[in-house]
Amino acid sequence: MDHETAKSALAGLKRIEGQVRGISRMVEEGRYCIDVVTQIEAARAALGRVEADLLRGHLGHCVAAAMKAPDPAEQQRVIEELIKVFRR
Repeated sequence: MDHETAKSALAGLKRIEGQVRGISRMVEEGRYCIDVVTQIEAARAALGRVEADLLRGHLGHCVAAAMKAPDPAEQQRVIEELIKVFRR
């Protein structure tokens, strides 16, 4: 993982961490259920953005390097790895 991708991912995860703490406070305070669910959805969407950025970086760096490599087994390994991720 390159430095910029890691830096961006960590920043996003720290924001999400704050969101989750806020959600916990909302539950402790007995806030309206739909408001809590709305915040959970926002945190889930933020995780999705971090995930997408990490995958984009992986495709642009690791997968691109594997596809240029002369070893077909390495190319296939990387393809299978991505298939497993997208099947989840």
